[in-house]
Amino acid sequence: MATATPPADPRATLRAGLPDRYLTPEDIASLFSVPIQTVYAWRKRHTGPPAFRIGRHLRYDPTTVHAWARTRAADRTAA
Repeated sequence: MATATPPADPRATLRAGLPDRYLTPEDIASLFSVPIQTVYAWRKRHTGPPAFRIGRHLRYDPTTVHAWARTRAADRTAA
């Protein structure tokens, strides 16, 4: 009988390269060490990484999240 392995830590996955799956809001919260409510507030205010829906579920493209984070870092250093 095969044992299910727990999902990898999204922060470790992004450090090693982009994951091969779309990220969940929980992954985003873990990645940026913020409460899940912050992730939903970002979405409501259109200030966080762009997400899309698959049915009722929000998903984030890892490439887009990475680009958003780089832009935020660049904005912070330019200020």
